[in-house]
Amino acid sequence: MFDIRDKPQQVERAFLVGAYFDRRKNQEATDLLNELKELVGTLGIGIQGSELVFAREHTARHLIGKGKAKELMDQARDLECDCIIFDNELSPAQQRAWESESKLLVIDRHEVILDIFNMRAKTREARLQVELARMEYSLPRLTRMWGHLDRQGGGAGSGGGAGGGGAGAARGEGETQLEVDRRLANRKLDKVKAELEEVKKQRDTMRKERSRVPLPHAAIVGYTNAGKSSLLNKLTNADVLAEDKLFATLDTTTRRLELPDGQAMLVTDTVGFIRNLPHNLVQSFRATLEESVLADFLIHVVDASSSQALEFYQTTTQVLSELGAGDKRVLLALNKIDLIDDTRLMELRRQFPDAVPISVQTGQGMDDLFHRVHDMLIDRVVRLELSIPLHRMDLVALAHEQGKVLSEDYDRGVADIQCVVPKRFESRFTEFLNSKK
Repeated sequence: MFDIRDKPQQVERAFLVGAYFDRRKNQEATDLLNELKELVGTLGIGIQGSELVFAREHTARHLIGKGKAKELMDQARDLECDCIIFDNELSPAQQRAWESESKLLVIDRHEVILDIFNMRAKTREARLQVELARMEYSLPRLTRMWGHLDRQGGGAGSGGGAGGGGAGAARGEGETQLEVDRRLANRKLDKVKAELEEVKKQRDTMRKERSRVPLPHAAIVGYTNAGKSSLLNKLTNADVLAEDKLFATLDTTTRRLELPDGQAMLVTDTVGFIRNLPHNLVQSFRATLEESVLADFLIHVVDASSSQALEFYQTTTQVLSELGAGDKRVLLALNKIDLIDDTRLMELRRQFPDAVPISVQTGQGMDDLFHRVHDMLIDRVVRLELSIPLHRMDLVALAHEQGKVLSEDYDRGVADIQCVVPKRFESRFTEFLNSKK
């Protein structure tokens, strides 16, 4: 009763509105409205029309001026829309005002993103995180959801001589029900938070299990739909869902990767970022995004085919900074270079001189990316040539288990091996280095 309504099943025809209040931000507002179209399309809602509105100041009731608000409502009705969707975040009071005057469902960018996340959530953790974010969003909007009680009460009261008293009684009943719902909502909110804490403990346990064999760890980050899951699949031969959709990935997936030199590492795919990502979603997904904070370094994937590649890069960098991962070492990968021409590639190289241009689709640049990943880990491994007595086969087993044995020969009655091992194990082999013989 106190959750936000299930729009994807109710809404078929939407009218989109983007308001901005600084003429210098016209292009940014245009880009955000175009992004909203993509977000709404992800929900399968048809877009009948859209309007970019400049307003000199915010207004408390409609966000924009009253006259322009009426004009937009009329436009939406003329187009036979059943919903108005704002790119801006509306306060509960503004949402109620638009709905009561337009007689249409009115939602904002925040609610659209919540609906997409709700549709995409698969694991228990993701579902709990989405539920928490949806409840935190809907709690201040309970009054809007109980508006029908006032209308019903007014109708009942008008039949007798004391119509005003009847209406007052109805409002009182509505307020009582609202208080009940708030208590229920807060109780459920506490329950979800407690369950999330349990999930977080389980994730921490999994991390500790991984750290018992302390392999280096990289997290793949980037704007939504940049190709992060596809890159994880390409690097590790995994089968993670990789769709050309916004927020296709909400759950982290960690896979083991072996580099050409034999060194092993872990790579984690993370949820995509987006401009104006609702703050409570960043908070709700903090447990998931902590993989970025705890990683040894980040692989930041940027969609080179997008005209807004720089803005997407800046958005991701900003969110990472908010999460406390702003000081991490970063390997930047410009993905989808198969979709751009040489002129655009040169422009991107000037903007991102340290980036590795790649195409996950065609495999172009992947060897360069592997080498750069290896360079990020160069200080963590050492290559050794060893002659190990046969009674110390435990060391041969250690080299196989913790590193990679490149060659192995027993013709001389000893184990002559070449291997790459993590530096922390180097001292275990020092006695048997060939240079010592």
